[in-house]
Amino acid sequence: MNIFEALRLSHDTQRALATQLLETQGESPERNRLFRELKHELAAHAAAEERCFYTPLIGFDETMAQARHGMSEHHEMDKLVDELNKLEFSSPGWLPHFRQLRDKIFHHLEDEEHAIFQLAGKVLTEGQKNSLGKDYETEFVTFRQGKMPVSSAEG
Repeated sequence: MNIFEALRLSHDTQRALATQLLETQGESPERNRLFRELKHELAAHAAAEERCFYTPLIGFDETMAQARHGMSEHHEMDKLVDELNKLEFSSPGWLPHFRQLRDKIFHHLEDEEHAIFQLAGKVLTEGQKNSLGKDYETEFVTFRQGKMPVSSAEG
């Protein structure tokens, strides 16, 4: 599996969890479970993606700005998750704050899949794409299993 295929798997999971979360209400066990899953997915994905996708892209003039922008958006999402962590699920402010996070997630994924992937595809060799995909999968699984601290948003 190359890096683009590996990243898309997590992107699909993020979209599904965010969409399901919008269908929950108040202080429900379902909202709690889905939000924990989404936080962990976002954090593991961001950590692995920054190491195995964005860091190599910073080495190319053609992709440096986009890679730095992508990492900046990860930080913005961490801040939104931190804000949500401070709110009760039943708070009237929780859903509007979550919509901001969902919108940022969807925007970020669209940017990656429709702009950054195309640029990266031009600068990375097939061997690099495959190697980075394997590295990403290894890092993602490690982070997803919670074996390393991944984000200030974890909690």
